[in-house]
Amino acid sequence: MSEQWRPVVAALANDRVREVYARLVLGSSADDALADLAPSRRRHIRAALLDAGLVTGDDLRPDAAVFARVLTAASTRAKPTGALRFLSADGRLLAYPSQHSERHELLGIIARRTLAPGEVVTEPEINERLERVSDDVAVLRRYLVDHEFVERTRSGTEYALVEDAPQS
Repeated sequence: MSEQWRPVVAALANDRVREVYARLVLGSSADDALADLAPSRRRHIRAALLDAGLVTGDDLRPDAAVFARVLTAASTRAKPTGALRFLSADGRLLAYPSQHSERHELLGIIARRTLAPGEVVTEPEINERLERVSDDVAVLRRYLVDHEFVERTRSGTEYALVEDAPQS
């Protein structure tokens, strides 16, 4: 995945760099934009702006095309496929697949992300972990048990990953 945005955001997160960049965008010369700074600070800011691609040349001309390049790179990154497309970037469940095979694959992924092999947790513990994935913990927990990825004690007080869980 392209991370061209990182140096741009890092540069603009610095108050002094952002101030100098703003002056340049508004038409100040590089000498005027950097005038009130110590020589070492000037070098640092000049390097940050050039490394980020926010400016070009020795005269630090603003390069507005940097934003288009960053957005293009971000929009062309690979989209999740298969069951992973039903999870957000932070691992939250977006929807349940309608196809049984995809639902089964998705539940396997969630089960293995939620519990470690050999680990036994209480119902409150599994609920807390599943809350990170879904707002409807009871339904998700039931699906995990029904699809034989998670087993529970008869009393429903403890849960564990099924050792020989079906592979998705």
